[in-house]
Amino acid sequence: MSEDLLKSFRFRIEREAKWRELEALIRRAEEDGLRSLGADELLRAPGLYRACMSSLSVARSISFDANLCAYLESLSLRAYFVVYGVRAGFGQLLAGFFRRDFPRAVRRTGWATALSALLLLGGAATGWTVTTQEPAWFEAFVDPAMAQGRTPDATREELEAAIFRRPGAADQLTAFATFLFQHNARVGMLCFALGAVFGVPVVLLLFYNGLGLGAICAVFAGQGLTVDFLAWLAIHGTTELTAIALCGGAGFHLAGAMINPGRRTRLAALRDTGRTVATLVVGAVVMLFMAALLEGLGRQLVTDTSLRLGIGAAMLVLWGVYFVLAGRLGGEGTRQHGD
Repeated sequence: MSEDLLKSFRFRIEREAKWRELEALIRRAEEDGLRSLGADELLRAPGLYRACMSSLSVARSISFDANLCAYLESLSLRAYFVVYGVRAGFGQLLAGFFRRDFPRAVRRTGWATALSALLLLGGAATGWTVTTQEPAWFEAFVDPAMAQGRTPDATREELEAAIFRRPGAADQLTAFATFLFQHNARVGMLCFALGAVFGVPVVLLLFYNGLGLGAICAVFAGQGLTVDFLAWLAIHGTTELTAIALCGGAGFHLAGAMINPGRRTRLAALRDTGRTVATLVVGAVVMLFMAALLEGLGRQLVTDTSLRLGIGAAMLVLWGVYFVLAGRLGGEGTRQHGD
């Protein structure tokens, strides 16, 4: 027997028992889940994994049998996912996202979201004032697809019908909810994406969307329907506008990383803020979906003004409590670098 073959044989004899033990643990974990392993086996698995990695390193450096190296590589990879991989199921990950990750991301970007909300409200106030004084500006602020006949030329009866009618078929509600979700999600995604170009387009986009909202408010106010319109808007608006403000906040958070990256490169700064921003946007999209359901169903089926105001106020309070309190148990956790 040559010296190399002898070394390979001794190498296997000295370590193979641990490889087989690790392989057996991995097989059980893969087939029956980690719960099938006992406490002692769970404690032993990381040590066996590190021993396997050490064996692989030695095998590669001494150029042992290629089949042995392939076996150890496969075993190490499988062991890694068992020992260090994600143990939570999809349901647990989803629960963790909404119970902890999303509200924490909102709190981390509070200043940016506040700026976003101020721009929306400032645009709404401007659109209301300008349209009240000069109705011709309405067409510049509001797209016809969004106006749907709610223009300065509409009569009080037409405007009342728009906010109090009951659609005759469920497919109308579904189509309207789908349209609004797509529109609002597009606005939110643009606010997020444009943050990477130093945030200036985000300012313009938020302010412009506020102009349209204010212009429509002015139309209803001109016919003495201010409270009725705001109640009609409130059911979905408190959720929708909050979500858009969050997307704008995500854009401003990215812009902050671009404008002031510190000692990092701008690319590194974007990467460091990416996880918080992505969490914020995913949560906001879910909120927009909820707002679309409220838009297409709730506010059309609920026609009492007081009840509409109550639902809208309740949603606003619930979101506020959720963002302030959720995920605080056990601390805020480790913050992302640069957030």
